[in-house]
Amino acid sequence: MLIDTHIHLDAAEFDADRPQLIETARKAGVGGFVVPAVDRASFDAVSSLASAHDDVCFALGIHPLYVMQAQEADLELLDFRLGEGRAVAVGEIGLDHFVTDIDQARQLAFFVAQLKLARRHDLPEILHVRRAIDPILKQLRRIGVKGGIAHVFNGSLQQARIFMDLGFKLGFGGSMTFDGSTRIRALAATLPLEAIVLETDAPDIPPVWAQGQRNEPVNLVRYAEILAGLRGIDVAEVIATTGRNALDVLDWRR
Repeated sequence: MLIDTHIHLDAAEFDADRPQLIETARKAGVGGFVVPAVDRASFDAVSSLASAHDDVCFALGIHPLYVMQAQEADLELLDFRLGEGRAVAVGEIGLDHFVTDIDQARQLAFFVAQLKLARRHDLPEILHVRRAIDPILKQLRRIGVKGGIAHVFNGSLQQARIFMDLGFKLGFGGSMTFDGSTRIRALAATLPLEAIVLETDAPDIPPVWAQGQRNEPVNLVRYAEILAGLRGIDVAEVIATTGRNALDVLDWRR
């Protein structure tokens, strides 16, 4: 089954035509959507989407770019909501060292707190890892976690192997569609297929054929075709294996 393991269906960019976008993706072959929260305000929105659609699941977490607006009480609410047992992961959480005007110490404190919540609730994580893979791996090893997905993976082969050893799958999407993304395309071509999941991150990270436009979930179909081409295998194998990977790591049973 073709699963979009990271899509912000609750984003305002989809307000005008959300039902049509979902249905278009379904008709093209997308069989599941994973919608991560980014802050307290989005907890209800992502859970409501999952309640309204059998093929949508959700994760709950506080994104590293939102920690400056977050409060300690948000972590308490997150703990409570995770205890309800509906979220398939804690996410989107992590570190972002690309953006320089956010307090890295505060990012780290919220990340560690959320890793501990994931451990407490026996849930995987959906990780934001931009320019921060090594410090993230340090905390994963220190705290001990169940695994999850390293979203928009753009690290080295060595870092990929460490994530895999820790029980993580690696997310590939729009960046893989650019010929100039040589490292990402090489990893997509050579990593074990059992380590890979597909994602759009829509409405963000549009593919090469939609630069400057809103990314949409239907693009996942072409991502699967591109991955199959890079690996020299049938697209059906890509769809079946990456879908199974997503279901396994998120413990999402349909």
